[in-house]
Amino acid sequence: MESKSTFKITRWDQTVYDEAEPQLGRAIVDKAYTGAMEGTSTAELTMCQPSDGSAGYVGTERFTGTVEGRSGTFVLQHGAVMSPAGERFWGHIVPGSGTGELAGISGTARLEHELITLDHDLG
Repeated sequence: MESKSTFKITRWDQTVYDEAEPQLGRAIVDKAYTGAMEGTSTAELTMCQPSDGSAGYVGTERFTGTVEGRSGTFVLQHGAVMSPAGERFWGHIVPGSGTGELAGISGTARLEHELITLDHDLG
């Protein structure tokens, strides 16, 4: 099943842990989701930001709320690389991470510019 939701970033706390070029950092990010997913999440991202404007990140994020009306939590792992040549996004629901009515959820996720698309099975 494919579900689409939007999200707003409600907190972004970023620190640099390696200032050499390219710079490496991490961020704690909170989000609020609306749509097929209703709820909130907290993620930790690690990032690479070269000075040419390219970037890459990987993240682990726990969502708490409802998906298609079922309540619980699950964990997403996602990332992206961005360059002048384009962008590539990827993501997965961590198998076995669902709780409550979301126990057994599985599938992929694509987080892109305040939009998430889940291609999932609710178990």
